[in-house]
Amino acid sequence: MNHVPELLGERVRLRELRVTDHRTFERIHTHPLLTRYLGVDRMDPCQAHETFVRTLAQPHAHPRRRYTLAVATPDDDTMLGTIGLLVEDYGSNAMITGLVLLPDSPLRGQGHEAGRLLMAYGFGPLGLHRIWAGHRADHPRMAEVMQAAGLRPEATLRQLFRTQGSWHDVTTYAALAPEWTRRAGVHERAILAAAVGDGAGVLQPV
Repeated sequence: MNHVPELLGERVRLRELRVTDHRTFERIHTHPLLTRYLGVDRMDPCQAHETFVRTLAQPHAHPRRRYTLAVATPDDDTMLGTIGLLVEDYGSNAMITGLVLLPDSPLRGQGHEAGRLLMAYGFGPLGLHRIWAGHRADHPRMAEVMQAAGLRPEATLRQLFRTQGSWHDVTTYAALAPEWTRRAGVHERAILAAAVGDGAGVLQPV
């Protein structure tokens, strides 16, 4: 099983989804505001349940290409959001996907740290060379989140996806392993130094 160990930062913890996360997962994917800027339309409860079941099976895929993780606080692993990594079938690249934090949670404003922890796992144990991400060009705050995560702006892709009955432009960003790792913080360096298959413990600085 390709299980991701818990990734512990200063203010954020990332972990694999559990069966008990169903209610929060459904809340995110059926909420009209929380899904407003995602690349998929808001789901109904049945669709959210089916997606959750498929997501729980991700660690059993060989090779594993999708990593959807719960976002929590360091001292309480209650799921407060999601973030994902989609490893591409060619090269050594991956895309950060599905960053959502519940607006009433203590993690508001910490999306960049969630991204940095996941990027450290990608550049470290997964051995990726390039990680990219994008946001709808009309999103009011994601540009600062992307740059705080260490991603550099690259391009605007016109009308990349269609949701809510409209086509949307997407602004893309990317980071390369040699550049990003030189600026990694102490928690990120602990993750970068871990090897694939270290188990389901917690990766944190020692």
